[in-house]
Amino acid sequence: MTLREEMTLLARQAKAASRQLGKLTGEEKNTCLMAMADALESKAAVIQQANQADLETAKNAGLSQAMLDRLALDNRRVSAMARGLREIAALPDPVGRVLDERVRPNGLRLRKVSTPIGVIVIIYESRPNVTADAAGLCFKSGNAVILRGGKEALRSNLAIAAAMTEAALAVLPQFPVHAIQLVPRTEREAIPELLSLTQYIDLCMPRGGEGLIRAVAECSKVPVIKHYKGVCHVFVDRDADLKMAETIVLNAKLQRPAVCNAMETLLVDKPIARVFLPSIARRLAEKNVLFYADAESLALLSEARDQHGNPLRLQPATEQSWSTEYNDYALNVRIVDGVAEAVDHINHYGSAHSDAIVTRDEARAMRFLNEVDSAAVYWNASTRFTDGGEFGMGAEIGISTDKVGARGPMGLEELTSYKWIGIGSGQVRT
Repeated sequence: MTLREEMTLLARQAKAASRQLGKLTGEEKNTCLMAMADALESKAAVIQQANQADLETAKNAGLSQAMLDRLALDNRRVSAMARGLREIAALPDPVGRVLDERVRPNGLRLRKVSTPIGVIVIIYESRPNVTADAAGLCFKSGNAVILRGGKEALRSNLAIAAAMTEAALAVLPQFPVHAIQLVPRTEREAIPELLSLTQYIDLCMPRGGEGLIRAVAECSKVPVIKHYKGVCHVFVDRDADLKMAETIVLNAKLQRPAVCNAMETLLVDKPIARVFLPSIARRLAEKNVLFYADAESLALLSEARDQHGNPLRLQPATEQSWSTEYNDYALNVRIVDGVAEAVDHINHYGSAHSDAIVTRDEARAMRFLNEVDSAAVYWNASTRFTDGGEFGMGAEIGISTDKVGARGPMGLEELTSYKWIGIGSGQVRT
């Protein structure tokens, strides 16, 4: 079977499965999701064995520590996947919601009703937990899904998908077996072949680095929902509670630096820079963070020392630095003069993902929230909250920075379309 034939078969099977999914009740879908969650936990050892094989291969291939962290599945992450599926099951069914209803002067009744999108392709790198999140969300919203993970996670992804499908079939014999499929081929050519099949595929959502997302968007013939990168900012205002600011900055940068909602640029208001910047830099240096600093910050930090008395790791920031997503223990630092300059910096260099202000001044906070043009903006909270689970969506299928359609974390409601239903009594248009 050629590559094109194999991709066409996957897509055709997914389209047929999507028709069957539309016939399942909300109760049947929830029963399957609960069984899937139980299976992930009961088969954790099998999944982690597959994951360990992936990790060994990835280490030998020279993947960075940040990428290895994304790939690893410990007991906590397996439990989190199962919890995500249970949370999805507990959410209202997004299909069949009446979004609008009206009666025209001629008596024609119109109803706008939510429907599944159809067949969704998810392309992602490294993080195998995406397999469970994406499959669960697509299933609950009535969509068939074709998953294309990175070659470094193939064994893990296959083990997760197999556990979920087997569990669903065990509790619901009419579960469409092709509702959750993985692309078994690792060739790059598989993606453009799959995304050329507009008669079967309705939507593509890439998750990963900027290079992957741009490559997918450029080759796809089906609609693509995307975010190219997560250049997220925290602005510490002159009226910030500095203890709170320290906690937020450390969390935004250090909790998981490899994810898209981690802070990449710290903006510090000029009046507090001399006090706050050396202090927070010393805390960040405990994790050996490399600082790319503007001239003013560089001068302030050149005399600072880490907890061992060593100079901080400092580099002059370049124009390119401000728009770089490091996904690592590296951070841009800039001193700005007020909220207006902070907003201008973010709107110019940011990626419209997630940005935060720390301040006690409500007027400045509201200006920041209103003027920063990003999918998620925060006042006195970490950028790390931009996540479907944290937003109460159960899980997410991705973060969209597009302005047309879904924006921000994409949960169940964002995975539906709608159709208009007209109910008449013989009306004709004149």
